[in-house]
Amino acid sequence: MTATAQHEAELSEQDEADLKALAKGGRTNVFGFVLRLAARIPFLFIAGRLYGPEALGRFAYAILVVEFVAQLATLGLRRGLAEALSKDDRPHSHIVADALLVAMIASALGAAFLIAVPQLMFPNSTINGFDRFLPLTIIAVVATDIALAALAYRFDVASTVRARAVVEPWTISIAAGALVFYSTRDGLILSYVAAVVAAMLTALWPLWRSYGLPWGWRPRPSELAALARRNLPLAAADAAEWGSRRLDLFILGLFASPVIVGIYYVAQQVASLPQKLKSSFDPILGPVITRNLQAKNYAEIARQVGQVGFWIIAAQAGIALALGIPGEAVMGLIGPEFVGGAAAMAFLLAAEVAAATAVVSESALVYMARHRNLMLSLMMLALQVALSLILIQMVPMLPIKPEYTGLAQAAAVAAALMLALAAASLAKALLLAKLLGENLSIWRWTLLPAIAAAIIIGVAATWLPEWAELALGVPAILGAYLWIIWRWGFGPEDRVLFKR
Repeated sequence: MTATAQHEAELSEQDEADLKALAKGGRTNVFGFVLRLAARIPFLFIAGRLYGPEALGRFAYAILVVEFVAQLATLGLRRGLAEALSKDDRPHSHIVADALLVAMIASALGAAFLIAVPQLMFPNSTINGFDRFLPLTIIAVVATDIALAALAYRFDVASTVRARAVVEPWTISIAAGALVFYSTRDGLILSYVAAVVAAMLTALWPLWRSYGLPWGWRPRPSELAALARRNLPLAAADAAEWGSRRLDLFILGLFASPVIVGIYYVAQQVASLPQKLKSSFDPILGPVITRNLQAKNYAEIARQVGQVGFWIIAAQAGIALALGIPGEAVMGLIGPEFVGGAAAMAFLLAAEVAAATAVVSESALVYMARHRNLMLSLMMLALQVALSLILIQMVPMLPIKPEYTGLAQAAAVAAALMLALAAASLAKALLLAKLLGENLSIWRWTLLPAIAAAIIIGVAATWLPEWAELALGVPAILGAYLWIIWRWGFGPEDRVLFKR
């Protein structure tokens, strides 16, 4: 065998191993989605029925500010850590220790700032008790993110599922139910504190077992500064992508009452469930892409991005249809006052489908063109703000009753998000295709008949009583959609996703 043939054989074996790793991560993520859905619904039910939309709106805005600062404090290391681990020849435990230390310093600075200015978290309500110290949870959130990123580099996605899909959501649900007897004003925030601390402990234990203690490690200030500086474009891109999912809530809060913010938050939480499917692929795609970049195997990167992109779009479109068509019945589960948020939820679900292409393209762009990727993300945010303000100003022109104005504003900011994410997906996919010199085969036409069949069945299901619409309609929508995708949309490589 010639050296060239041997090299190609080695690449083929590695490509097959990468595909299996991606498929394994996909299976785990789908399982994690089911667990997350089962845990998220009880929390929303408890928060909506026992605390009400106003307390939920206050909680949502405070957590929005805290998690934004936590996002900045990770310094892009959720994805940048994979690159550092693949390039640095030091012991991996030392690299992880460096990442944790620099992120903890950033977390402490961010927490101190919010503790000093708590009005940023509670702009429309009084600050009582321990509200001021809520930002201390930033440290736990960031430590969890770094630990899970390090574990995902070794293809340990199960720890992410355990921490994010089991421990965290079930802890917040159980704690919210128990603390309602203590305080309907503070119970939600205290349950959030309990959940993030539990998730941190769940992530740090397997991190220690996998990497061990960093024996012989000494902090290196110059390398820590270089690590933070090198990851600034990644941190900004992560903040922009994260912000696109929260900016709508922030803008709505400037125009609408806390009750409308609470209703929108519930719609956002339901719609964000499929978002976890794509975001949890990032740690799996990162090591695979960085290895192929070093080998200049651009065709394989295009194939992997297209493969994972199709998996994500297919899954998210099915979930969006199953939750969006019976949207009023889904929102009604949380409480009758939440039914009006069904239109906003439908737009948010469509936004998640529109964003899938941008997210998988970004998995490669953050390594190949991180500054251009950042500029596209910032342009997307600017477009989202502009569209949101335009559509909100158009709401008074609609022929609706005044009491529905707030709900229409909620639908407007959700529609603006959907349009901005669709534009970002197109721009980022075109940029990646140009850099790779390859076509990205993410969209497949089989999706259209599957979507059409789901819509027909879903519309018919809306004529049923509400309980039947959910119990029979949702499985029927998903069943018809998935059968068409499996029968005509999946090829041999896609079916690896369902093989052990």
